[in-house]
Formats: sequence, structure tokens, C-alpha cells
Amino acid sequence: MDANGNTAVVRSHPGADALRMAPLKLVFAGTPEFAVPTLHALLEAGQDVRAVYTQPDRPAGRGSRLTASPVKEAAMAAGLPVLQPPDLRDPAVVQSLCRYEADFLVVVAYGLLLPPAVLAAPRLGCVNVHASLLPRWRGAAPIARCLLAGDRESGVTIMGMEAGLDTGPMYLRRAIPLADDETGRGLHDKLAALGASALLEALPGIADGTLAPEPQDETRATYAAKLRKEEAWVDWTRPALELDRMVRALDPWPVAQTKLGETTLRLWASELPGLDAGSEPPGRIVHTGKAGIDVATGKGLLRITRLQPPGKRSMSAAAFLNARRPEGETLG
Repeated sequence: MDANGNTAVVRSHPGADALRMAPLKLVFAGTPEFAVPTLHALLEAGQDVRAVYTQPDRPAGRGSRLTASPVKEAAMAAGLPVLQPPDLRDPAVVQSLCRYEADFLVVVAYGLLLPPAVLAAPRLGCVNVHASLLPRWRGAAPIARCLLAGDRESGVTIMGMEAGLDTGPMYLRRAIPLADDETGRGLHDKLAALGASALLEALPGIADGTLAPEPQDETRATYAAKLRKEEAWVDWTRPALELDRMVRALDPWPVAQTKLGETTLRLWASELPGLDAGSEPPGRIVHTGKAGIDVATGKGLLRITRLQPPGKRSMSAAAFLNARRPEGETLG
């Protein structure tokens, strides 16, 4: 909090050195790669991580083999107990959690709702690392949604958890500006690291009561709905500016895609050449060259610079054009 009682907002990363604190008894809950830097940071800071909760192994890849989550792999490598209950409402699960006598349950992209009994189990409550500047972009996909919306900044919020979806009081917010070419993949990595350092900064003050929580302003809340595969199809009648955001936001999943004849192309990178599409219909490929593939949209041209044909790895537009010259054809 600053002198006026506002939640702290730091505009730049404070550095890689983890802040040290007296060890707290912690249980960690997280599942995807985004949560791993925070788990590592807690361990490197000497915290007493007593157990790790993560979602059950899921089928993945060719053959749909059961695959451990990134958090499970990190926890096992560190020799930590790993628990994978499919549901947290089971009284036996709550009883098991209480045995760890944790000061905090630290939650980072766990993916399961915490029932009241779990929220009440740790001595000092549950603390969440959320990948947005709350109350903007509550929900499952804050990174992609902020890029799709054209936000000029993003960040992380350290939040006390309650029954509502990302509605809890805020302890610390840290913001970063977004570059014009920011991608979902790149922003994910930046916020994962930022969230880890922000949690280490906030935990001592939360524990001793010197960092007071600030309620969220409900009038400014927005919701980041989970991404769906069908959102990946490009609608060429939309403006080039929006489509460029889409290509960047949907990297690495589900990846923007379009049809060229019967072929599905995944679009990995694009840019705005700043040119008018003239009278060309949306989706028409108006020019091809080393710089990329220029496509007419509802407003302006979108230049595709990296794409992926079926059964091949992603490649530059120039490499794709070595095998096919689609100028004059229509995408979509």
C-alpha cells in the first residue's frame, strides 16, 4: 500500500534475486507451466513447502498417454509430496490438507475451485497469483484476453482468495507495458516470472499483517472466458488490427487458422504493413514476397509472416512461398 492506501503497483521488474523471509509453512497448488516459477522461487527462498497439489495426470500427445503436469514434474524433482485429488469437496481431501498445518495455501493456476472448507484450512488463508491487473480479466484466460482486447499493459495480482471467482482482496499489483508485437507465449513467460517475485515480495507483509488488502472495484471488473478451439478461425471481414492481435494472442494455443482451398493453415506470426486493401474482398491474397503474404481484411492489409501447413513445422512465409504461390487466391 502507498501513503494514500492504494494497492502497490510496480512498473518494472525488481530483479532476479528472490526476497528472503522467515520460513512459512506452505502448501502449494498449481498445474501448468505458469505455476512452476513460483514453486521454484518459494523453494529457493527457503520456504517450508510441505506438499504440492496438482490436477490428475491427463492424456496428451500421440497415443494419449497419461502425462504429469509441469507442476507435478517440478515437485517430484524437488522431492516434495504430490497429491492429485480430482475434486476438493471430499471431506477426506480436506482432512488430509489440514494435517499439513499450513500457514498459507499458495494457489497458482491450479484449475480447480476451492470450496469453503479448503479456503478455511490454512492458518492465514489462501493466496493466489493471478495473471492480470485485477479486477480486469478475472477468469481462466487473462493473458490471451488482454492481448485480444488491445490492452497497453498487463501484470500480476497477489490476491487473498474467497468463494467468488478471482474476487478476493488485493495485496499487491505489479504492471508491465505491452509491446506492439507481444505474443501470448512471450507474455505468459514474463508474467510467470513476475508473479513469482511478486509473491515473495508480498508474503511477509501478508503474514505479519503489515500489507493491508484492498477490495476490488466491482464496477471495473471484466471476465476472461476460457479459450475455445473454434475461436481460432480467422474471420477476414474483421479489421487487420484485430486479426493481428488474434494471431499474437492465440500463440501458443489454440493458434489462429484459416483455409487455403482445402488446406488448413495455422498462422503463427503477422504484422501490419500499414497499407489499404483497396477494393479487394476480405481474405484475398493481394501480394506475396520475402516480407510475407499480404491479405485483404475488412479494413487494411494483414501480412502473414510465419505459418504452418498440415504435417509440417511452422515456417517463414518466404519458405512457404517456395512451394506455392497463392497470390490472387482467397483465404477462409
